[in-house]
Amino acid sequence: MVNWQDLENPHAGGAEIHLFELFARLVARGHQVHLVCSGWTGGAPTASVQGITIERHGDRHTFALVGRRAVRRALAHGDFDLVVEDVNKLPLFTARLSRLPSCVIVPHLFGTTAYHEASWPMATVVVAAEWLIPLAYRRSGFHAISESTRDDLVARGIPPDRIAVIHPGVDAARFHPAAGLDRSGAVSFLYVGRLKRYKEVDLAIRALGRARASRPQLRLDIAGSGDDRPRLAALADSLGLQDAVRFHGFVDEPTKLSLLQTSLANLLPSPKEGWGITVMEAAACGTASIASNSPGLRDSVVDGTTGLLVRHGDVDELARAMLAVATDPTLAARLGSAARRHAERWTWDDAAMATEAHLESLVRATH
Repeated sequence: MVNWQDLENPHAGGAEIHLFELFARLVARGHQVHLVCSGWTGGAPTASVQGITIERHGDRHTFALVGRRAVRRALAHGDFDLVVEDVNKLPLFTARLSRLPSCVIVPHLFGTTAYHEASWPMATVVVAAEWLIPLAYRRSGFHAISESTRDDLVARGIPPDRIAVIHPGVDAARFHPAAGLDRSGAVSFLYVGRLKRYKEVDLAIRALGRARASRPQLRLDIAGSGDDRPRLAALADSLGLQDAVRFHGFVDEPTKLSLLQTSLANLLPSPKEGWGITVMEAAACGTASIASNSPGLRDSVVDGTTGLLVRHGDVDELARAMLAVATDPTLAARLGSAARRHAERWTWDDAAMATEAHLESLVRATH
């Protein structure tokens, strides 16, 4: 298995959670999983995490240069049945390194959203590399985590019959509504995730400012770290929201759970997601999401039932949706209850079994 990072990496995020939730379960079912990924300063070159053996090479900036060589060396010294590459950053085109069956896990492809985050030369490299995927992985099967990602792959030339859509799960026992919680007095919205420019968290801050014109007590909690925090903090200050926007930084799991359980709604204003793991974690806590009507998020949020979808980039529409939830406790309760029922449909056990069946079908087809 190949991924940019492993779960212990300080930069690990949703892609790593997804990968380990699936493959740790496959290890428990008797499979052997070996991961090649990048390292970090102070990180051990080898490790075992949740039964997955790991070897780390380079760092997140150099893995594109050293990763293929590391994969080739691992393939030469191991007896493997197939290669799984999780393409959540720059593809390494590992399917071309051996004649083993190959599976490509695709949370989502950046496309032109890469230009929102990286310099234009680097973004151009990412966009060009993504357009090479149909050629470089022409023998591979694909594991898409949402219908939107599948449709993106099909639009790029991947035959639909080579793509399995396997939705991520959510731990509905770990993420659950707080007992006896009354949200009627809640005034805070929540964003949970990395603070990267392409996530467009600034839209949530601007919308909060407009919503506060009607309800000045409203606040926004932002849980997560990233290099966009200084810009976001400066924006909040410039809008006079320095006391209304609280930056928590990276939070531990109990704090995250408490925020998810007590917020009016979870906000995701990004232009593109693979699925929206935090949408489902919030849903499991009985908290609705207000999200952009964008790829991935329109798959995980059922508009008007488990949350509200708004036109991406429309700050006024986002503010109106926030006010609708803040001023109507029955709406918030109805959306939250439906969100919890929706979350209970998706389990990691089911996702892992579907992944196992898909991988075994690729091996059988090759043999």
